[in-house]
Amino acid sequence: MKINSLFTITLFVLTLFLCSFEIPKNLQKKVAKEIKATYAIENYTLTNVSVNSTLNNTLPIKVNNDNFYKVMASNKVLGYVFLDKAPSKTAEFDYLVLLDATGTIKKSNVLIYREEYGGEIGSTRWLRQFIGKSTNDNLEYKNNIDAISGATISVRSMINATNDVLKTVKILKENKVI
Repeated sequence: MKINSLFTITLFVLTLFLCSFEIPKNLQKKVAKEIKATYAIENYTLTNVSVNSTLNNTLPIKVNNDNFYKVMASNKVLGYVFLDKAPSKTAEFDYLVLLDATGTIKKSNVLIYREEYGGEIGSTRWLRQFIGKSTNDNLEYKNNIDAISGATISVRSMINATNDVLKTVKILKENKVI
């Protein structure tokens, strides 16, 4: 009887551990490096941003336990981290948007790109265009964000994803979630 109870408890704890939400292991080091460099800090904590289901249903990007975090240091909000995937021509790429406490982009990054062509969207030079964009901006292909020859689908996808992040942050601010 004790062995059966011990097995059940162990199984329950293991299930909780495996089902816990966090940044995927293959991205943890990259995300940590970007946070430390962008916010110029060594020690910080990431806290999930929780959104009730009614509000979440109105958001352009659904917030869950593994895509939107508050960056904290010394009990102060430094900013927010948004981590997600966006479609490319035949696959998806992982991207990261780091925002300051007001919702202005401090940095964006393509963490993993899985296509043969279009990887130029991961260049620092191209991604620099997103820095300083806020919830009041609307990013537009060839208007305020440059095109990249041979990467049209990925460029448009990154623009759309970033617009959705900014719109989501704006709604969360308006509803005093962040």
